[in-house]
Amino acid sequence: MRSYVGSLPIKIDLVYAQENHPENMFKCAIYLKDAPFLLYHSLADIVIEAAQNLYDSHGWTCVLMDGLRPIEAQEAMQKTEIVRQNPHWCTGPDRLLSPPGRGGHPRAMAVDIVCLNDLGKRIDMGTAFDQLSTDPNFNPAARAYKNFPAAIINNRETLQNAMVDAALKLKTPLLPLPSEWWDFRFPASIYNEYLPLADADLPENMRITL
Repeated sequence: MRSYVGSLPIKIDLVYAQENHPENMFKCAIYLKDAPFLLYHSLADIVIEAAQNLYDSHGWTCVLMDGLRPIEAQEAMQKTEIVRQNPHWCTGPDRLLSPPGRGGHPRAMAVDIVCLNDLGKRIDMGTAFDQLSTDPNFNPAARAYKNFPAAIINNRETLQNAMVDAALKLKTPLLPLPSEWWDFRFPASIYNEYLPLADADLPENMRITL
């Protein structure tokens, strides 16, 4: 995990750059070890605003797990063994993984966030980050899933409200992805106005994938 971003209560833990990260469900490195963490500027502004508010009100620190995910990274994910074993993740309107070039991540318009308390312990959101269900009819990571203790539901709502309130303050539309409590992105009506980024589109010193 990288250090704080300047003086902000934000850390970077680029999970897919770490083969042995306990929450890298692919069990292999998708990104370069020293890959940068990149976000579209107005989404970054929302994250900064929300992170500061969460720190001031709850003592939480936001940990950013993923942002820009180039087309090549999406392609590499599709080829992993766990994805091949769960084809429903990639199909239908409720798919959990977007095809290469689709969605907010390849436009740097989606961010994955977890939180730590003032002792550096992960805030309990009911599931691990990136816990994708192997049962297409059961997804405890979904925001609508409520079969948790009240404290966990409140934790999820605290993070979501902070992000939504920050977006409202900055007058920028934001979609908390229904299927994943950790994912916040611009609506498709916004991100589809932009072309997805391939790693080859980036300056060499900003390349992300292996």
